[in-house]
Parts: sequence; C-alpha cells; structure tokens
Amino acid sequence: MPQTATTTTATTDYLETRRHELRKMRMLMVDGNLTTNLHSTEGGVSARVHHGGYWGFSAAPGAGGADQIAQVVQKARSNAQAMGRFGVRQALALGGESYIGEHHFIGRPMLSAAECNERLHALHTFCKQRYPALRSTRLLLADEHHSKWLTTSRGGESLASIQRALCYVTFMANAMDGSPIELNHPISWKGSVADGELAPEQLAAQLDQLYEHLQAKRHAVPARGGMQTVVLAPALAGMLAHEAMGHPCEGDIVLGGAITASMVGQRIASDLVSMVDVAHSWQGQEALMPVYVDDEGTPAHDAVLIDKGILGGFMHSRETAERLGKTPTGNARAYAPGDEPLVRMRNTVILPGISKLDEMVAGVDSGYLLMKTGNGQADSTTEFMFGVTMAYEINGGKLGPAIRDTTVSGSAIKVLQSVDAVSDDMHWDAAGYCGKKQPMVVAMGGPALRARAHLGGE
Repeated sequence: MPQTATTTTATTDYLETRRHELRKMRMLMVDGNLTTNLHSTEGGVSARVHHGGYWGFSAAPGAGGADQIAQVVQKARSNAQAMGRFGVRQALALGGESYIGEHHFIGRPMLSAAECNERLHALHTFCKQRYPALRSTRLLLADEHHSKWLTTSRGGESLASIQRALCYVTFMANAMDGSPIELNHPISWKGSVADGELAPEQLAAQLDQLYEHLQAKRHAVPARGGMQTVVLAPALAGMLAHEAMGHPCEGDIVLGGAITASMVGQRIASDLVSMVDVAHSWQGQEALMPVYVDDEGTPAHDAVLIDKGILGGFMHSRETAERLGKTPTGNARAYAPGDEPLVRMRNTVILPGISKLDEMVAGVDSGYLLMKTGNGQADSTTEFMFGVTMAYEINGGKLGPAIRDTTVSGSAIKVLQSVDAVSDDMHWDAAGYCGKKQPMVVAMGGPALRARAHLGGE
C-alpha cells in the first residue's frame, strides 16, 4: 500500500474526478422464509470543481471512460461558473497533502445467493430448536463494497475500498400481558458475508444472551422518570460518541453554528473521557471502517476530538480546514457514485478507561444499566435523545428487573462532564448507517460510562 504525501501550493481552480463502484446485497429471512433477496451494482463517474469561490459538481452513471469523464468535468465547471452569478467570492486555496497509492481488502471468496440462504436457514433452524418459546425470528444478512478511483489537480492518484457486512438477529416474544416485544442483536465485520463467522455453534453464546435478555424483558417494569445515575453499556457509549458529540465536531457543522465552535481548549467532559475519530488503525489493528485516503485525495489522519476532557479539535475537509485555519484530516466522504463529498465520521470512539463494568454497577445505589438502543438523534447543541430497548434497574449495587422500552436524553456535554467511571473493555460496531444528507457506512466504539442522564418513565 504505497503512499506519497505531498504538500501543494494552491492555484485558483481545483478539480477532482472519481470513478465509484458500489455493490450491495441484502437478504431477509422471517421464520424460515426468505422474504427479501436484493443484489445491486451501481457505478458512475463524478467531477467536482472549485472556481471563483464556488463549487460545481456533476455526476453520471457508467463505467467512466475518457469521453464521459470529459463531459462531467465540463458540466461541473459550467455549474461552478453559473454559481458565480450570485456575486464575487474569495477563492479557497484548498492546499494540503495529496495521497498516491491503493488500498485493497483481500478476504474470502464471495458467497453465492444460495450459500447465503443456506447460512440463514441453518441459523433459523438452530434458533427454532434451541428457543421454542420464541414467537418469531427475523434474520437479516447484508454486505456492501465500495471501490473509488480518484484523481485530483493537487497530484492525488488513489484507489480506496470499503467493505462492510452485517447480520441482524431479531427475536420476538409475548410479554406477560400478551403484548408483543422484540429485541435485536447486530453483528458486523469487515469484508463480505463470507468473512464473518455465521455457524450457529459460533454464535450460540451471543444468541443465548439475546434470548435471556428477551425473557427478562417479558417481565419488564416501568422506569422511574427524571435524572438518574446510569451505566451506559459500550453500545450506547458508542452511539453517544457518534450522534451527540461526533456531529457537532464535524467541520461543516461547526461552521454552521454548532455550540462547539467557540469551545476548543475548554473542558467539555470529565478528565476520564477522551474521544477520537480514528482514520484507519487503532492499537495496531485495522479499524472496521479503514479510511486511508478520503474522497478529496487527502491522506487520512486521526482526529482527536476530546483529550482528557478538553475539546481538542474537529474533523475536516480541505474547505473546512482552510476556513478554520486547520489541517485537513481526511474526513471528506461520499456514499454513492452520484454523491459529492461531505465531512463525515469514520471510526468514532471514546477511549477505554481502567474500571471494570461489574465494579461500576456495584457502585450504584439506585440507577439503571442501559444496554441496547434502537435509534438516536441529536443536534448541534449536543442535545440528544436515544431510544433504550434493553435496560435493567440497579438497586444497592445489584441488577434488578428489566425495564420497559424508554428513552435517555440530555446534553452530551453535561452527561460527559458527569462521567465518574470508564470501563476498560471496548465494543466496536459497524452495523448501521449515519444519515447526513446522504447515508454513510461508519463504525463507532466505546467502553461503558457511568454518568447522570435523564430517563423517560413514570
């Protein structure tokens, strides 16, 4: 994986062209019946031009031959010139490093649709025999593969690839009052479906745990509403890192008026909290969503967002870095062949601490262990609300009954400032999408956090 990083002196115009292939597979099995079997391939070429202080973008489907590339470049230039009718703007330098090299993922041979169906059927049969009390079982298997060939007027020549696969297991049952309840468990990995471990005996421990939680949820009690001491399990800590604190640290959101804009160098979290948007490697291992070069041809670097409680900086494209007087971090990413790059997260993580999860629970006299979330939303003030689909009461340092579906909310800054323990374990997940004008495959991670937050309930 050769890389040449060169610092270039900017000129008035900037041009990038991208050939992008996106292949996706999605299969859904409900109670042993295959209800969805989708396979798609999308390819296209795009061009983006910066001229006279304005951006012009154009894209077209196809293989991206020389004539087609010339056409989209001409259209992008025309679009930038048309924007100039709105008035004179200062041209951006858009300098910085450029990447020369290729990144490939080499995994196992791809599985056929029939082989994927066999794996889903084996899982269904295992669950039906092992958990006869289930009302229904839903199994989703999917993967997607991105290959991007990029050339820039700053000297960049690169091929970047991202491969992500996932399996969602959803168990459904009846609560004690007869109402339906469900609980799901996402499993994600790098590569295609073939690179994951889907044999039932290999997943048995995770499936047993999911079933045990579902049985506990059948007897769930309502939560006490209001401000509570909560232990956020790693899955929720990762969501907090991404949704509530990550987005307000994206350069374009900062320029749009995020509360974080004037807080660099200030304490926004407990000194136990550090948070990083990892580019491609963490602790000597390649991350789930490795980005070596972004879709502007910038070599990707880690972005340290919080360093022991202090807001350290933001994630940047070439433009946001220049406007804020910083260095590009390689966070400009486009999802589909017809999308233009936006500032997006890659592998956003709260770094692990030194506490043990059991000890964190034991230190709570009255509170809740929040384990699973189904969705989340936040805004540029760091205010957030997440749905909680699996949680337990904590009474006298011990776990009590499960609670009904609820919400956890608050200001991410205030929640992170209240953190008094961070676990030494780590959970990575790349099973979802980030939505910001266009979807994006991302990874998030975290340890468990003990903090104060507002819980919905009676």
